[in-house]
Amino acid sequence: MQENSFYIETYGCTSNKADSYIISNVLRKSNYNETTLENAQFIIINTCAVKEQTENKVKARLEKLHSQYHRNPKKYIIVAGCLPYIAPNYIGIIKKIIPSFAAVIGLNNIVDLPEVFQEIKGGKKNIILKSGKSLDKAHYYIDHYPGKITGIIPISEGCLGSCTYCCVKNARGKLHCYDPKSIVQNVIYQLDQGIKQIYLTSQDCSIYQYNGTTLSDLVERIANLDYEFFLRIGMINPKFLINQTNQLVSIFNHKKVYQFLHIPIQSGSSDILKRMQRKYLISDIIDKIDLIREEFKNLTISTDIICGFPGETEYEFHRTINFIKWLKPEILNISKFTPRPGTKAKQMEQLDSKIIKERSTRLSGIFRNSLSDMNKKWKDWKGEVLIVHEGTEINQAFGRNFAYKNVFIENFDGEFGKIVKVKIERIDRFNLFGKVI
Repeated sequence: MQENSFYIETYGCTSNKADSYIISNVLRKSNYNETTLENAQFIIINTCAVKEQTENKVKARLEKLHSQYHRNPKKYIIVAGCLPYIAPNYIGIIKKIIPSFAAVIGLNNIVDLPEVFQEIKGGKKNIILKSGKSLDKAHYYIDHYPGKITGIIPISEGCLGSCTYCCVKNARGKLHCYDPKSIVQNVIYQLDQGIKQIYLTSQDCSIYQYNGTTLSDLVERIANLDYEFFLRIGMINPKFLINQTNQLVSIFNHKKVYQFLHIPIQSGSSDILKRMQRKYLISDIIDKIDLIREEFKNLTISTDIICGFPGETEYEFHRTINFIKWLKPEILNISKFTPRPGTKAKQMEQLDSKIIKERSTRLSGIFRNSLSDMNKKWKDWKGEVLIVHEGTEINQAFGRNFAYKNVFIENFDGEFGKIVKVKIERIDRFNLFGKVI
């Protein structure tokens, strides 16, 4: 084991990955070295709890770490992320799962870890730290390792919603938007290191508002920077599509912005959406999707669907099937409903798990069938592709085009991080295959 060393294991969303980047940078600047799990003095588990499946995976991991290291007096385990704060009593559950924990830290305490480590080395145990003060995470610049292509920058934390199924708000709290000056300077700092694609992330990017600066204002300031890069906007609430269509059009009109829309609809039934406290109607969504697809014909759409929300009837589920058949999203994230701690949906009458599983399987099949024809329009397309990393085959590279499509390039011998001209020769469901021209 190395003294003053750490290891981070990250679960969940892009916001969690951004938190882990900040943790790593803060510790390295305090003379801690990042290393392997086996060699690390401090093990940081950045947890997620958005789904029961993920929660169970994280809990099993914590139990295993306790079993492995609780007898080692110089191995310290830190629990970070959302899981400890998804419900008022959850710290007690963490204590039972991993009684040997050195510290549990709140989402706004990630920059305090050097001081926490000193307290632990001084003999303190079972530290619980949660600040009520919001942290401007965009203010913490990231030093990337050489060769890194993708940078992640948080623009806000928390949300304004009250969805009955979501426990993340219990952990992330109310909306706190970060200073656009910090965000833009952070972008510049990362681009100066050779970063070629920037992900803007939050629980809901569309509600960004800082002293009159809107999301489209922020994107314009970033897109006008004199660098060669692509910008991906994170999750957009459907209400933004309905009420702020002009902002969305303005955002996608920037050449540097990926024409990629992640818009989690969650159900094709307006009655289910009402019980979820998702405050929009499917009819409004359809009208606006038609409009924005007319404006951006190659727009890639990603959406999320929850199968088996409490009380969902077969008729209501068919509304979801029909909506997905109409929408034809390029990416579909299907979640089997599980009741989350501290949510209203947990108190509702639950469906049988067999029904939920069957509906999830049915919807997956319908989506897979839709993929066979979806990308045929890209055959023989010629255009620029950002080379991101190695492909799955020998001498193959993976990249993205302006619509955030998966592009695999055969017989590639160039550099990662470069933008090259490509011709698409073959389509296989999600993926486009081509060659440099």
